Amino acid sequence: MNIEKFQASMYELIVETSTNLPKDVRRAVKAAKEMESAGTRAAMSLATITNNIKMADDNVSPICQDTGLPTFKIKTPVGVNQIELKKAIHNAIAKATKDGKLRPNSVDSLTGENSGDNLGIGLPVVKFEQWEKDYIDVRLILKGGGCENKNIQYSLPCELEGLGRAGRDLDGIRKCILHSVYQAQGQGCSAGFIGVGIGGDRSSGYDLAKEQLFRSNDDVNPHDDLRKLEEYIMENANELGIGTMGFGGETTLLGCKIGVMNRIPASFFVSVAYNCWAFRRLGVTVNAETGEINEWLYQEGDKIDFAQEAEKEAATATETDTKVVTLQAPITEEQIRELKVGDVVRIDGRMFTGRDAIHKYLSENDAPVDLNGQIIYHCGPVMLKDEDGKWHVKAAGPTTSIREEPYQGDIMKKFGIRAVIGKGGMGPKTLAALQEHGGVYLNAIGGAAQYYADCIKSVDGVDLMQFGIPEAMWHLTVEGFTAVVTMDAHGNSLHQDVDKSSLEKLAQFKERVF
Repeated sequence: MNIEKFQASMYELIVETSTNLPKDVRRAVKAAKEMESAGTRAAMSLATITNNIKMADDNVSPICQDTGLPTFKIKTPVGVNQIELKKAIHNAIAKATKDGKLRPNSVDSLTGENSGDNLGIGLPVVKFEQWEKDYIDVRLILKGGGCENKNIQYSLPCELEGLGRAGRDLDGIRKCILHSVYQAQGQGCSAGFIGVGIGGDRSSGYDLAKEQLFRSNDDVNPHDDLRKLEEYIMENANELGIGTMGFGGETTLLGCKIGVMNRIPASFFVSVAYNCWAFRRLGVTVNAETGEINEWLYQEGDKIDFAQEAEKEAATATETDTKVVTLQAPITEEQIRELKVGDVVRIDGRMFTGRDAIHKYLSENDAPVDLNGQIIYHCGPVMLKDEDGKWHVKAAGPTTSIREEPYQGDIMKKFGIRAVIGKGGMGPKTLAALQEHGGVYLNAIGGAAQYYADCIKSVDGVDLMQFGIPEAMWHLTVEGFTAVVTMDAHGNSLHQDVDKSSLEKLAQFKERVF
């Protein structure tokens, strides 16, 4: 095989997967958009999402700043040197990272050091299988941490909140799947997709669940019982009303694929792999002799171009009577206490990024800058430095905020921070701190990394680079950065309200169906 050609083919696959949403996923997003009523928070979110998809197409830049953990599933003819293929994939991953098509996401689990090239022990994940065909089949999924953290595994029998007992049968499996959608809420960037693995042990069950995500969203399960269960879940999960980003709405789930394998008598696992709307999964067939791409997979049918769709939906969203408030740091407590859940906020001026490493650091140390009256953005951007040493933002959507719950309230009070931006909401400790201190939580649209990168007009500095590019504190100047107030200084939380209402709706599915 021409290994250089194969490496180039893998680089092309990586770039396309990161920047170009597959056709089956585009169809699902379009269908979701058509279900929502104009002028709602869900419609506004989907307008941003479709605009972001278009921008990623135009810029050939990452759809989401969290380019995830690259997972390759490869079938090779007998005799192909898999060691050489793996080396080529590693080289392609490193180049794609250097070129800003992937964010450096490989972190040493003991030291916290970022390798800077997405390589390290166990990364990327490459799984080989031999087959009798004469070509190579390569499939790649880029699954971000926000949705990965909403994966869940059930051991039957068990008791489920809102649904009661789930037994070791098809109906118990049904309850587990519905509960998995409920527990994700908006933290996995809903509306999302799920892969379900029934049986196996704890590790093989998750492997089976993730394997389902490699199926086309349009396919039909050949197993009759599983086909009926997939159809049932798609018909009923959206009745929970969680909606896009957990804002409430008509569409919570865009796809459900279920697989089954044998188990041992003592164990009965139902494993669920959750994936966000930015479902980056593509594949190619490769000539085993030349290393060149023969065919692209998951690309059946016409490609939906969201250019006109995005413009129309954005115009509809801005024609509503939604209150829009402009904030510019330093922000006063009085300004914050005037805001209420549901308000749309436009931010102009300075903000600072800060996620896991920054929050831990600030809990133990002084801040490198004056944060009084400032805004913290839960974001790990994709950054590139030009020849003059100037940094440029390639992608900059929000990360899941709940990870900062142990620190957020204390840090806001300690440093005088008035607003935090993220996705998925935060918990009771932060909500209490917002009320006591006079702070607000703003929910940005998860996955909309190109949309928000376009709002960033300059990178004015950076601190704590020892934590790596995603975890550093970037100083950003923004213009027209839009987010929704979902937790205010009066003790109100949209996330709490949606969780409560969706739990009540979940209870309607308690009775046996299968």
